[in-house]
Order: sequence, then structure tokens, then C-alpha cells
Amino acid sequence: MIFPEVKGSNLEKKKYKVPQDLEGRINIVTVAFQQWQQGLVDTWVPFLEELKQTYPEVYFYELPIIGRGYKGMRFMIDGGMRMGIPDKTIRSRTITLYLDKKRFMKHLKIEDDEDILTYVLNDNGEISSVIKGKYDKEKANLIRIKVEELLTEKS
Repeated sequence: MIFPEVKGSNLEKKKYKVPQDLEGRINIVTVAFQQWQQGLVDTWVPFLEELKQTYPEVYFYELPIIGRGYKGMRFMIDGGMRMGIPDKTIRSRTITLYLDKKRFMKHLKIEDDEDILTYVLNDNGEISSVIKGKYDKEKANLIRIKVEELLTEKS
């Protein structure tokens, strides 16, 4: 399955067409649907930063999904997030997506928005793996194995 083509901007105001414009040979994207889920996303960051250090071809992104109805408030929402995140690296990897949430979820066969999802994408945007929920060592190991497989396939 291919990750759906969606448009957004990172918190540094750079426009993206996801997954085409993602920069890695392998891209890991964590999708969050509700503001409180940021804490769950944050549990993944130390592991993903370590993975990026080990494998420079791997990039990771945070994708907050915001309903299309809020697009008119984008300036305020993105501005609030930008002010709350002083680190430019984090702002650069956070791409807000204002879209039809139900359609997005249907395309990815997501049943509800009560948890975060972490996707491993190859350079064609194909979903190689999906992990639900906050970080734990077992889930992280599954992602590491998938990344190593993908890198070996492309060598």
C-alpha cells in the first residue's frame, strides 16, 4: 500500500507533498490525530534520532492530522505550535496536514483516531510497516529490522 499523497507545510513554512517530498531513502512518519497524542509521539523521538544517527538515509517526520474545517485557522494553529517548539530541527520535521480526516483514515484502513501510528515508508512511499501506539523496545526493534531489510534490498 502507498501512503496517500497529501499536502502540508512544516513549522518552518516549507511546503511538502507527502510522501514524494520526504527526504530520506527510508522515511518514518508518525501520525497523530489529537493534541494530547503529542506525548505519545514524543516517546518515539529518542529512538528515531538514534536510528537517524546510525542510518543517515533514514529521516523521520511528525504528521499532525488536522481536519480540513480548521484550515482557516492554520495561521493560529501552526503559529501556536511554532511558538511552543523552540527547536528548529523539530519544527522542520513537523508537517501539519489539514485534510479530510475520514478520507485519509479510510485510505490507510485506520479504524479510529484514538492512538498514533508510525509508518515506515520506502523511497517510493510504499508502506513497509505500521506500528500502533507509543514507543516500546519490542516495537522499536520491529522498526529497526524493517529499516535494515529495506537498506539491504536497495544496496
